[in-house]
Amino acid sequence: MITNKAQVDRLKNQYPSGTRIELLSSMNDIQPIESGSKGTVIAVDDIGTIHMRWDNGRGLGLIPGEDHFKVISTP
Repeated sequence: MITNKAQVDRLKNQYPSGTRIELLSSMNDIQPIESGSKGTVIAVDDIGTIHMRWDNGRGLGLIPGEDHFKVISTP
C-alpha cells in the first residue's frame, strides 16, 4: 500500500486507464492470476493499487513493489 500522494499520482500517470500489462510472476493471492496473463488497467486508486480487467475475466488488482509485471502498450 502506498500512502504518499506524490507516489500515487506518479502511478496514475505511469499506468493510465487502457494500459496493457503482462504479469511476470504470480501474485500473493489464494487464487492467483497465472504468470504470462495479460490485462488492461481500469484505474489506479488512492492507495496505489492498479485495478485490472484481466483477459481471462478476473479482476484482481496489482500492487507495485509486490507484484511483478511489465507494460505491453499504453493508450
